[in-house]
Amino acid sequence: MVRIGSTAASETESLCPHCFAKIPALRELCGKEVFLVKNCPEHGEFRTIIWRGEPEFRGWKRKNASVRTGACQTETRRGCPFDCGICPDHRKNACTAVIEVTSRCNLACPVCFADSGQAAAPDPDLHTIDIWYKRVLQVSGSDIIIQLSGGEPTVRCDLPTIVEMGRSLGFSFIQVNTNGLRIAREEKYADILRQAGVASVFLQFDGTDDGIYRSLRGAPLYAEKRLAIERCAKNDIGVVLVATLVPGINTRNIGEILKLALELAPAVRGVHFQPVGYFGRYPREPENGRRLTLPDIMREIEEQTNGLMRREDFSPPGWENTLCSFHGTFLPLPGGGLKALTGHGAAGCCYGANEGRAVSFTARQWSAPQAKQGIGGEAPGKGSLSCCEGGAESLDGFLERVKTQMLSVS
Repeated sequence: MVRIGSTAASETESLCPHCFAKIPALRELCGKEVFLVKNCPEHGEFRTIIWRGEPEFRGWKRKNASVRTGACQTETRRGCPFDCGICPDHRKNACTAVIEVTSRCNLACPVCFADSGQAAAPDPDLHTIDIWYKRVLQVSGSDIIIQLSGGEPTVRCDLPTIVEMGRSLGFSFIQVNTNGLRIAREEKYADILRQAGVASVFLQFDGTDDGIYRSLRGAPLYAEKRLAIERCAKNDIGVVLVATLVPGINTRNIGEILKLALELAPAVRGVHFQPVGYFGRYPREPENGRRLTLPDIMREIEEQTNGLMRREDFSPPGWENTLCSFHGTFLPLPGGGLKALTGHGAAGCCYGANEGRAVSFTARQWSAPQAKQGIGGEAPGKGSLSCCEGGAESLDGFLERVKTQMLSVS
């Protein structure tokens, strides 16, 4: 039932948060807010905000890629989401394969997506990981991003061997999802990872203040995070800063994170914000005011960068569902400005050339530039603003500059 003053925006399906039964759900538009409304026959109604303010919900659209996978791993019995992964009804190939190599961790964070370190199960052995790699090959081929995750992957002494195993099977882009502590604490470890074949690290990086780390990670870790970035830069490993956003803890630090990423580019290749999920270790269901929506984050980015990055510079995803995420790519300019290479609506011609090539584009963007830049190094080729604007810079020169200097924000 739609409330007075509200409009039914679209129908979908969801799960009861108590019994996990699949139940019908409605996206209900009320002014500039959108709620997911669902009713379980046993546990009653649930109403959760999923969109708040500009950009406008019904205008946030993009034509999605729809590529049927050629191989399946599971049979369809109960239907999505119970036995999907990847089933015959799956509409798209994978862009990234996440392989969890451990459930152990060297931190005990109050906030943890994976619930790591709590009575951790034994690590999968190398034979099991080899089987997983070969399943990915069977389903998606070698042209896919491999992310080694956990837990904290670097607690495994054989992590370099796991990376080498993947490279020997033909996977060209392997990324490690890490808190960075071992990289910071062991001077040669980044070099060992690079020699094994690591192209990029997805670095837990929640802010630029130790108070944030004390709240979210239980310890002051900012100096070690910076040292981990420096060591990755020295060893030509691309860095993506990954911030878990928690209202009242670090949402007002978004601009500082982006400012730092621009200062440390091209060693830092991107920033990825992950709004906190209220499950696992979180003790209770939050009020809607404690939830973060995509527009909330886009507006904070615009406000905290003083308009250097604007909400209209961000686009819905072209690979997954448009309500899952947003992304933007930016080219730093002489004098401190930014050139947005994305935007909601008509994308720029140079960016449009990459659509439909999510894997190769992401792999190139997250890798360190081929030319060794170091932190804050000046990349070559500061010609005119853009090949799209009639300047004298050649297309090849412009594309090379984009490849080495561009910062992604998602």
